[in-house]
Amino acid sequence: MSGTAVQAPRAEGQATIFSILAAISFCHLLNDMTQSLITAIYPILKDSFHLDFTQIGLITLTYQMTASMLQPVVGFYTDLRPKPFSLPIGMSFTVTGLLILSRAPSYPLLLLGSALVGVGSAVFHPESSRVARMASGGQLGLAQSIFQVGGNVGATIGPLLAAFIVLPRGQHSLGWFSLASLMSMAVLTVVGTWYKRNIAAHVQPRSKKMAGALPVASGKVGLSIAILVSLLFSKAFYQASLTSYYTFYLITKFHVSVQAAQVHLFAFWGSIAAGAVFGGWVSDRIGRKIVIWYSILGVLPFTLALPYANLFWTEVLIVVIGLILSSSFSAIVVYAQELVPGKVGTMSGLSFGVSFGLGGLGAALLGKLADVTSIYFVYTLCSYLPAIGLLTVFLPNLEAHQREKHQEAAG
Repeated sequence: MSGTAVQAPRAEGQATIFSILAAISFCHLLNDMTQSLITAIYPILKDSFHLDFTQIGLITLTYQMTASMLQPVVGFYTDLRPKPFSLPIGMSFTVTGLLILSRAPSYPLLLLGSALVGVGSAVFHPESSRVARMASGGQLGLAQSIFQVGGNVGATIGPLLAAFIVLPRGQHSLGWFSLASLMSMAVLTVVGTWYKRNIAAHVQPRSKKMAGALPVASGKVGLSIAILVSLLFSKAFYQASLTSYYTFYLITKFHVSVQAAQVHLFAFWGSIAAGAVFGGWVSDRIGRKIVIWYSILGVLPFTLALPYANLFWTEVLIVVIGLILSSSFSAIVVYAQELVPGKVGTMSGLSFGVSFGLGGLGAALLGKLADVTSIYFVYTLCSYLPAIGLLTVFLPNLEAHQREKHQEAAG
């Protein structure tokens, strides 16, 4: 992998800047910790506002569709005009959204608060992904994984905080977590200062050099993007069934308490965090396509078994599913960035945006389906989604293509 064009930072003799990666990973932790509280408090909102599963799904849809539609736009704009301090500004929307959610007296205000949190996410993810690439020193998959694991750890902590702080104290306690977003704003201001100092070295020259230098024919680029979207659809819909409805599934099928269900959700998010780091690190060594292939399709036997498992094996399977499923996302983000060089923000925003949007759409549709049928039927149906991973076979091997180009240039 060291000879590919996507590793420009290392070629310039710059080392991986772990302090910056740690900073954005920490902010990702705080960001996704607060955002995961939205789904974690669904049992409270369902009882307080007398919501059905469709209305719960619409809350997720509002948050995730706002983030989905804006992330590619933000990424495209900042590819042309980098905005280092957009990160703390974007986080201010998250603070406002959390405060509204903590005090919302009506369902429409719940949707407004969710939308503002989505705006904050739309700014944070593509720009932080760009910072991760700038600080990668050529270890692109590892850098994206370090960034991604912060969000996964944050999402892991969220259900526990909901179980032991928010659930006992109610909706208003959600506002306390706006302090975490304020802390994130302070750290992101420091990151923005580093970003501003390094724009010329990391962004502008590489964009000019790589503009128009597609690694494969333009027709294959379009097909590859369509395949990536299909893979994200599989991953996002299945993950939405777990993040939005897993607690209800456990409560309905196994009659566990709400707090116990939140602890089970914590185990799933923990496995997601572990898998994210492993997947990015491995993709730097064996290639993005191989990791994507084994992650999406490899989880299929376990998802097919899940609806028929007892409580013990449900817990085991959910951890295995989280480990395998999460290993693909960093590889998908870097693969997309390599597919269209010079458009880091656009492709990062597209990857995160599609994932968020499909996750939100999945939550809404699966909620409606659960109202019409049952939670058990939803999990049985979703267990077949990873079969879409078979499409990975049609993705071009970008690493092999880059090696051939370098060999031709050297000859």
